[in-house]
This record gives sequence, C-alpha cells and structure tokens, in this order.
Amino acid sequence: MSAMEWVDKRFPATKVWNEHLAQYYAPKNFNFWYFFGSLALLVLVNQLVTGIWLAMAYKPDADLAFASVEYIMRDVDYGWLIRYLHSTGASMFFAVIYLHMFRGLMYGSYREPRELLWIIGMIIYVAMMATAFMGYLLPWGQMSYWGAQVIVNLFAAIPVIGEDLSIWIRGDYVISDATLNRFFAFHFLLPFILVALVCIRIVALHKVGSNNPDGIEIKKGPKGNKWSDTAPADGIPFHPYYSVKDIAGVVGFLIIFLAIVFFAPEMGGYFLEAPNFEPANPLKTPEHIAPVWYFTPFYAILRAVPSFAGTQIWGVLAMGASLVVLFFMPWLDRSPVKSMRYKGIVSKVMLAMFVVVFIILGYLGMKSATPGRTLMAQICTILYFVYFLAMPFYTKMEKTKPVPERVTE
Repeated sequence: MSAMEWVDKRFPATKVWNEHLAQYYAPKNFNFWYFFGSLALLVLVNQLVTGIWLAMAYKPDADLAFASVEYIMRDVDYGWLIRYLHSTGASMFFAVIYLHMFRGLMYGSYREPRELLWIIGMIIYVAMMATAFMGYLLPWGQMSYWGAQVIVNLFAAIPVIGEDLSIWIRGDYVISDATLNRFFAFHFLLPFILVALVCIRIVALHKVGSNNPDGIEIKKGPKGNKWSDTAPADGIPFHPYYSVKDIAGVVGFLIIFLAIVFFAPEMGGYFLEAPNFEPANPLKTPEHIAPVWYFTPFYAILRAVPSFAGTQIWGVLAMGASLVVLFFMPWLDRSPVKSMRYKGIVSKVMLAMFVVVFIILGYLGMKSATPGRTLMAQICTILYFVYFLAMPFYTKMEKTKPVPERVTE
C-alpha cells in the first residue's frame, strides 16, 4: 500500500485534489480577466503571513503602538520589508478585488446559477473592508486616529441608538486605548473568517462551475473531451492548464507588487499617508481627513448627501445603500444574455459610465470638499444609483446579439 492510498483511506485527499483541481473542468476560453481571482488568493496569503509576523512585535497600547511600529521598521530584522509587504498588500488586495468584481459585472458572473456565489463574494468584500478599517487604526498615527474618529462618529448619526452604538464600538467616549485593543483583536480574527468564506466560495464555485467570457454554461453543452467522455466538451482540467497559466499572472503581478514595495511603498501618499508618520494627537486635527483610496468612492457618496432635518443620517444611508445595492445585482439584471459581449449598446454604455463614475468618486473622496467638488460628487452619486436602479428596464428592453451554442476562442 502506497503512502497516498494509506492517507486516502483516512482522508479523501486525492478526491479533493481531483474535484477542485485535476478533474475540475473550467471553460477553455478564459482570458486576462481571469487572473485576478487567483491573485486575490495570493495577496490574502501574503496578508495572513505578514500580519502574523507583525503581530509578534506590535503592541496594541495607545502609549506604545506608534513606537512599536517604529521599532518594527528600524530594529526588527527585515521588519521594514514585512511592514511594507503588508501595507502594500492591503492596497493591492483591493485593486485585484475591484478588477475581479469588474470581470463579474462584465461577463454576468452574478447571474443564475451563480447568485449565491455573488452574495458570498460580496460578504467577503464587506469583511475585507471591516478588516482594512480596523487595521488602519493600528499604526496609531494622525490619519489613523482621526480617520477612525470620523468613521466611528458616522454611527452616532443613527437616530435613537446612534450615540450608544458609537460608544459601544469605541469602548469609550473617544478613540482610546480600549478602541485600539478591540480593533487589534478583530483585525487579527477577521482574516481567518475571510479564509473560511473564501473556502466556502471555492466549493460553491466548483459546484455550479466557472463562468466564461461568453456567459455560456459548458455543463449544459455537449459532453466528451480528450480527458473524459462525461466531462464538458468545452472544458479543460484546471490543473495543469490554468494553474500553470496563473503562474504567469503571478510573476507579472509580483514584478509590479515588489517594485512598489521596494521603490514606492507610500505611492505618493495613496498607500501610506504622510500624517500617519506622526503619532496620534487628539488635540491636533490634520488639515484634511480622508480614508485610504479604496474607501474613498463610498466616502464621497457620504459627503455628497447634505444634512437636513437636523441629521447627517441621509449620507450614512446613501453610503450603506451604495454597498447593499451590489448584493441585488443577480435580480436587477433582466437581460436574456449574461455576457457584455452579447448585450446591447445601452448596457455597455452604462457599465462604462459606472466605471468612470466610480473612479471620479474615488478621486473626489481623497480631496477636501469644495462647492464644485461637492456638486460633482452629487452628480456622480446620482449616476452611481441610476446604473443599478435603471438596470431592470434597460437590460430587458435593449436588443441583444445571438449567443453561440459553444464557447468561442
């Protein structure tokens, strides 16, 4: 009996390998946009490994946190490298996830039978945002402190329970040692929940099968290929074909990633802001408080909605709605086809508009508010919601192209 047979009798290692890699048949026409799922996994592993190493030297104490980060940067062997891998990894994580989500919007990866897959993905995205926000406070720099102050204070705008809720989140009446301790605990815990969610999503993906640029269900198509008579004719084994192809994507990504780590870890203040190199000072407010770039589209929506009836809750509701509406994508799109390749011109124009609006909102969220920028943010906020709320109408009415029976090359 071989060692593998001995293991298989006690644990289905070969079965799992075959189901999820060697005998998982993915569509043969994956393109460039399909790199980003595997790259997201790579960055998640980077964040876990570097995060555990940083936690060994970090001190979640308001008097010691900033100094412990400086200690990591200056005195811990390769501490500077681990810290920059982690801080750059956070931004690159969101970059690849945004591109991964764009791919989903473009090829209809949220449509039947992948509705649950999309919802799990959105839960992962929200969990990522929570993890990143809590991690942002940990360096205990000026922007960390005041950014957290602004975001936590948003909860105070909720009627009746707002004040008590914000105190409960902080653990104090202001951002303090208690806040830092609980944020560190959650920042350490949430990535492991993220890993569990990613595993659930991979299992769900391999149950329904991967989408493709044509939006054709290969499982419903003809059967039989050179590996199996029962496998989809338009499918090829994920391993070795796509696992090897993904290595090329990983190499390209690492070139960009490591170039940033070694030559521009601050990325002009977009990845690491200058005020965060100063210790947190509750008595000195930074000239301009803005979150990290991957939160700024939603921050711009928050600021775009003016307060009226004596409350700021409307901006908070708009920001929340801008996230919640993404969960309903599978039911908003009523088009008879999935992929943007075969949708009408209106869908293509609307998706292009959405991308431009999202980028503009991201830019406006980084800048201090002026009357002109506020007006632009209000227009972009309206267009952001128009993309989703008008979708059931334009996707149903527009003329679409015929979808081929088999995937195209």
